[in-house]
Amino acid sequence: MRGHKKNSVLWAIIIVFLTTLITSLAQVFIKKGLTGFELTLPFILSDYSLITGWVLYALAAVLLIIALRLGELSVVYPVIASSFIWVTILAAIIFHDVIGPLKIAGITLIIIGISLIGLGGVRKR
Repeated sequence: MRGHKKNSVLWAIIIVFLTTLITSLAQVFIKKGLTGFELTLPFILSDYSLITGWVLYALAAVLLIIALRLGELSVVYPVIASSFIWVTILAAIIFHDVIGPLKIAGITLIIIGISLIGLGGVRKR
């Protein structure tokens, strides 16, 4: 039974990482859909970028529910902070945002924080 629990936690972490990537993509699609347009109801309901973003958010919500079901909340949920990393990278690629030294330092601290929380969950067991 102990091995099954370890596999569940590992799957939960993998799923939540996938969830953060999907929500980051959703944010990019929504940003793209909202750039340069006036927000009117017909536009909001017909723009493919916005619709894609909403669908991705819905998919991510389902995956997050699955991940939270499989894993320990205090270990799985902090992994959501990795979405800051994905958004920074995607914004640099798609919108040509600059990743300067402070952003790199922030990303490094996020990775360290997620790792420490994850290690704390492993040691508890």
